[in-house]
Amino acid sequence: MNAERKAYLVHLFTATGAIFASLAMLAAVQEKWNLMFLWLVVAFVVDGIDGPLARHYQVRKYAPQIDGVLLDLIIDYLTYVFIPGYALFASDLLPGWTGWVAIIVINFASVVYFADTRMKTKDYSFAGFPACWNMVAVVLFALQPSFWVSLAVVVLLAATMFTNVKFIHPVRTERWRRLSLPVALAWTGFAGWAAWVDFHPQSWAHWGLVVTSVYLLAAGPLQDILHGRD
Repeated sequence: MNAERKAYLVHLFTATGAIFASLAMLAAVQEKWNLMFLWLVVAFVVDGIDGPLARHYQVRKYAPQIDGVLLDLIIDYLTYVFIPGYALFASDLLPGWTGWVAIIVINFASVVYFADTRMKTKDYSFAGFPACWNMVAVVLFALQPSFWVSLAVVVLLAATMFTNVKFIHPVRTERWRRLSLPVALAWTGFAGWAAWVDFHPQSWAHWGLVVTSVYLLAAGPLQDILHGRD
């Protein structure tokens, strides 16, 4: 198989994320939240793999007719923002006016952030919270905090999107990658496990989600404190 065909296959692999987004949305409108999150986890895995594949097979060189960055952003907005935002609105986690606040804040802040050319730092981390609302929603569904806590988490994370607070990319941020990548893989496993058992309150997956989420949120600011901004 020549280099051009391999590059196009990578684009097609990325595009499967739209299929998983559709399946997640269909589950969401039926309020099958565990199934929705399982499909979002599958899409999350695809998103984690397609970037390294795209760089390895040089898609910009061999398949330039398709804009891989734009393709990825379209799918990410569906799976990272739109669907989890809907889930938080339609579930009982954020009832009444709090759900309206959350879905408006999530969608408005995220669409602006996705279009911001300054979203990446020199070390390929993110400047501001990278709109990973799928990750936030999984944790909130697992822990079932009060709606005030859920609303505060949403508003605070959305606010950081317009700051220079650093959030690591587990694959592309080189510093601490030997730790960050296994933690991100563990988070994915815990998220799938939590959804598989329909967020059973006694599941150990919930503790795993908390520990790995705290690391992924804190690693960027800690790197800045200990090593300075790259």
